[in-house]
Amino acid sequence: MSAESPGQKQGFKSFLSNALRPKKSRQTLRKGSRSTTDLRLAARPSIDEGPPPPLPPPPMPELAPLHAHRLKYKDLHAQVDSQLGERRDYTEIIHSLGTLGSDDDDHALRYSQNIHRPPGEGDIASLPPKLWGQIASYLDPAEAASLAITSITLYRRLGPGYFRELAHPQNLPYKITFLAGLDLSLPNHLLCIPCARYHTRTQRGTERLRPTHILNPLFACPNSTNALNPPPRHRITHGRMLPFTFVQLTMRAHRFGPSYGLTPDALARRWQRDNWSHTSRFHIHAGRLLMRVTSQTFAAPALTPSAQRMLLFSREDYWPYFSACAHWRDGELMPACKCALEHIPRPRSTGGLQGLEHKVKDRWTGGVFDPNALTTLCGFCRPMRRCPECPTEYLIEVKLCEDRADGRFKQAITVTRWTDLGDGKTPDGIQWAAINGCSEEYDSFQHEHYAKRGIASIFEAAFTSDTLPGQRVVSLNPKMKKLGEKGNDWY
Repeated sequence: MSAESPGQKQGFKSFLSNALRPKKSRQTLRKGSRSTTDLRLAARPSIDEGPPPPLPPPPMPELAPLHAHRLKYKDLHAQVDSQLGERRDYTEIIHSLGTLGSDDDDHALRYSQNIHRPPGEGDIASLPPKLWGQIASYLDPAEAASLAITSITLYRRLGPGYFRELAHPQNLPYKITFLAGLDLSLPNHLLCIPCARYHTRTQRGTERLRPTHILNPLFACPNSTNALNPPPRHRITHGRMLPFTFVQLTMRAHRFGPSYGLTPDALARRWQRDNWSHTSRFHIHAGRLLMRVTSQTFAAPALTPSAQRMLLFSREDYWPYFSACAHWRDGELMPACKCALEHIPRPRSTGGLQGLEHKVKDRWTGGVFDPNALTTLCGFCRPMRRCPECPTEYLIEVKLCEDRADGRFKQAITVTRWTDLGDGKTPDGIQWAAINGCSEEYDSFQHEHYAKRGIASIFEAAFTSDTLPGQRVVSLNPKMKKLGEKGNDWY
């Protein structure tokens, strides 16, 4: 660099001038500095230029910003429920939780109003007994007796005649219906159907399902061993029954609290009998008890018709070893089971010309015969079948399972049954009566609960998110033939 450059001046005078020179940052913050620009003066328009033209307004969006954001969020995060086919948005579910308090407040307000409401005994007493008797004449015996015990005033107006009417043998169903309404006030008792009265629970909280050959009384009843007046029960499998009292206990606990009965998990069992293994599970949905029973046994290939009967039927009562409803003889349940057994791969002979033919075919197709290959069912035995006369569905499968006895994998037939046991109030309920063959008014394909959704889908959705029996549902008895034991297709 040249010596004339101002930055290269030498001497004491130049050193002092550089040391005492103010910094640029201080010059920008000093008032009155020439290098500082007044932004207010710079932004002020001059007189000659005039006011600046107004800015054009921003373009209006097609939708409000919040609404557009909601639509965009729904498109990005919309999910379709595989069970119901409905869209579920977790944001809407969380926002809906904030509105639950309003219903609780309304309920509390109504409850407080009922507490401070004046008693209606005077209004009831103002009507003559003849008018109350005419009102009760339009009710059945159970409803009339329930009306009579509503208050002491109504009991004085109606009298004890309706309770005497319930004591008649022909009114036994009405008496059971009336007594079932008293469950809330009797947690330590259980309604006995044969006696039509309440008994004290002897195994409160420890009731357990037992096999049929084991006496398991839940209360002291004089008719516990009376074969002429047995308690209502349903056959689960061979050697296993489900007494109606356990359905009562489960539904009472669901409606009133755990001190009134048992949970559905307490009814679940696993057992083996006659080379069949069974697993039962229970679930409560919409005030009704659902049951699933899975039965499985190993099956050899190429069974003869008599061997198929020995595998499927019990020699004691000629019922299937697996769980079935009362209408299993009418329809295509047993033919479908026999068809599934026919699909098990059969062993091939490897000697002689037939064995040579098989070897040539395997070499030509590039495959090898495997007796333990996965079995594919046909269009007849593959679909899920629903009984048209009761809420029951069946699914037949052939699986490759391990035999723990010898450590080998074998083909096994599996029959799964889903059924609705009803609300557990009385054995005259439409579901309980239908599965036991005591009612002919039930139509499962037209019923409000299962017309659009199957029992198996409802049950499996309670335990798994998206794993459902992927089969179409067809009728168990499409021709509606009711031959019973007179028909020969079931055996």
